[in-house]
Amino acid sequence: MTVTPFARPARRVRRNQLNWVLTALPAFPLVLLVLRLWYLSRQDLPTMLLLVQYISPLGMISALIITLIWTVPAVVLVLRALGGLLLISSPDQEEAARRSVLALTALRMPDWVVAVAVALAGFTWQLRLLPTLLMLVAVILALTAVQRYPGERRMLTVVTLVIPIVLGLLILLWVRPGIRMSLAAGEYGTAALLIAPSLLGWLLTGPLPPRAARLATHWPAVGAMIVAPFVIGVVFLRAPVLPNSAVEIGAEGAAVEVVRGQLITVDDTATTILRRGGEVLFIPNADVRSKTLCPEPIRTQNSRITVRGWPIDESALEWVAPTRPVTDVDPRCLGRPLRPR
Repeated sequence: MTVTPFARPARRVRRNQLNWVLTALPAFPLVLLVLRLWYLSRQDLPTMLLLVQYISPLGMISALIITLIWTVPAVVLVLRALGGLLLISSPDQEEAARRSVLALTALRMPDWVVAVAVALAGFTWQLRLLPTLLMLVAVILALTAVQRYPGERRMLTVVTLVIPIVLGLLILLWVRPGIRMSLAAGEYGTAALLIAPSLLGWLLTGPLPPRAARLATHWPAVGAMIVAPFVIGVVFLRAPVLPNSAVEIGAEGAAVEVVRGQLITVDDTATTILRRGGEVLFIPNADVRSKTLCPEPIRTQNSRITVRGWPIDESALEWVAPTRPVTDVDPRCLGRPLRPR
């Protein structure tokens, strides 16, 4: 008797793989939170369990959202652009959607999701990335028009050629001071981010040959899926989740010492501090003379380039939102006790 192996259709195999990915996706933020505590405890399990006991889950989730909020619009817009390019480059869009998860995602993505992603990116992306954002918007609009109105040649000519080229020229005129400063300072990567989207964006607004389209869309998407978790993990592992504090301690009549670290908790008997090396100190409250909250170290700008007064490495939200000015640094935050009054 000959046994014929059961061959499942390729479409069902891809759907099963997608279901597994969607099932595991909600666990990724939880893994990030656990890894952040593991990293903060310097790989010491008792210290990590202590942190789990006292750190607020809401604080961890807030740090995760604030640190990684810029990645959400990046994923949405890139998927919509690459999937739309693959759709219009295929002779049959329905067949392309059945064969490719990327094309299916772009086909079923609502317009309001793209609009929300654009608004979020406009506030959270750095200025050096805003030319890329504007050209992504132009590309998505052009691909959507080609997909929905294939017979309107005049309108498609305007949307796919005139608008991207004019928008690119306007962007180049607006960021021209930043381009000149970047080239003069030798920051060629920043100059490329300001120039390249305006020059190359219009090339992605029309259909490509089917084989070239699959090569130009799937491989960048696969590469981004492989690299993104590592980038997100590295960025979040550096995000603060505990307040930096300085505690002035000293018994009656003894010398005063300042302990700096991250404040874990304060209870009826002791103040718990996590020092930079991972050491946990339990300081009796009777020995605590004073405490202060130390500000986060000021993030040094990676670049001094500005565009019409806007720093190149700041987002619109950072540039517009009010910040608390720090003029005088508390001596306790520098490791020195307060001077007696």
